[in-house]
Formats: sequence, C-alpha cells, structure tokens
Amino acid sequence: MPDNSANAARLSDLSLPLYEVVKRQITEAIMIGALEPGSVLPSEIALAQTYGVAVGTIRRALMDLTNEGLLSRRRKTGTVVTGRKPQHGLRLFFQYFRLHGLDGSLSKSVTKVTSLELGEASDETAAKLQIETGRPIVHFHRVRYIDDRPIMHETLTLPRERVPGFPQKQEDIPPLFYLHLLENYGIRISAIREQIGADLASEDDARWLNLTLPAAVMTIDEVAYDQMAVPVLISAHRATTADHRYVNEIQ
Repeated sequence: MPDNSANAARLSDLSLPLYEVVKRQITEAIMIGALEPGSVLPSEIALAQTYGVAVGTIRRALMDLTNEGLLSRRRKTGTVVTGRKPQHGLRLFFQYFRLHGLDGSLSKSVTKVTSLELGEASDETAAKLQIETGRPIVHFHRVRYIDDRPIMHETLTLPRERVPGFPQKQEDIPPLFYLHLLENYGIRISAIREQIGADLASEDDARWLNLTLPAAVMTIDEVAYDQMAVPVLISAHRATTADHRYVNEIQ
C-alpha cells in the first residue's frame, strides 16, 4: 500500500490529480486480484491515512469507481468490490503505441525482441531511474513491425530489482510489456514523460528499419513512472515516418 504524504507529493509533481492516482491504484488492485469481489474496503478515513491524501480525495475516487461499477456503496456494509470489469479491458488499456497510416487509419503493430542483456546502471541510466550507479538492470531491444515491415526499433531498460524472475530468454519477453509488468509484478505504468525529436538515421537505424542512407528518423525518449510516481522504465525509440505516424493515446 502507498506510504503517507511523501508519495502524494511525488504524484502531484507529475501533474496528475490525486483522486485519479488513488482511483487507478484501487482499480489495478481489483484487476490483479489483490481486492477480490466482495471485499469490503477500509473506511474513508483509514484509506486517506494509507494513501496520504485528504478524505475528500478518497471520496472523489470512490465515487468515480462506484459510478463505473467497480465498487458498490452499501449502507450497513460499506464500500464493496463488485467484481465487474473496468470499462477498458486490460489488453485495450495497455495498447500504448498507436501507429496510423498516412490516411489516418489505425495500424496494428507486432514486436520482436532481438536482444536481452543483464548489466549495471551507468551514471546516466541511474539518474533517470533514481537508483545508484552500478545497480543491476535489465536491458532489451526490439523491433516493431507493420505488415512485416519494420517501422520502429526501441531499447527498454529497467531496474532488475523491480522484476525478479524476469524472463532469461529474449523470446520469452511478452509483446504487451506494460501488461506483463502489471500482471507479474504489480507495476502499473501511470505516467510517462516523452521527449520527441528528429535525427539523421544511423547505420543501426538503416539495418533495423531497412533504410537507405541518408535518411531521417523520429526519436522518442521516455521515462515511465509506476503508480507511486517512481521511475521504473526508460526507453528510446527510433522510427521511420515515411508511411506511418505515431499517435500517443495513453489513458
């Protein structure tokens, strides 16, 4: 469970309303089975102390979840988990990248992991993940395809301590990685900070994306934060935009 107001302060730094943060944490607890159907939530005062927020914030979150059908408010019993599914199923919720054709149509992409490494955090990586330099990390590379054509390649890095038992073979890393983090480690990606730019394609870009140099690529550098506003994943994406556009639709 969250720990007092320090967590709330970090969450507020991400410009995310605190009631929405609490709402998402309760939702994910329901989705991963930590709160089973029929469970009775603690009182609003107890929840406010647990999450380190005001009672009014808890009340707003519970009201929204009740309106959405995940909770039921019963006069004598209290607030009860109904067992209904969220409005957005997990697999829809975790479709993070939206790639559209030039005509505006949504394109479905598939990913293939090409390498997996275990290493130690450099100064730069440690600073982004807010861990000590030299701490163990997981680092993997994958290519994103549309209709068998490579359109983006990306590297993802996260602290190994957050993902014990992480797949040891690259082919075992699931394509819906955010969903994997939630279902296996209780880590919910709740906020992402992106820096989007453009660059001349490198030889690696040409190899992974089948480009003829010179060419240009779009770059997306990200830091992803968990439900406690702790950075958990850094990633770097390089993509060709000759036939597709990237649309960010995080909900």
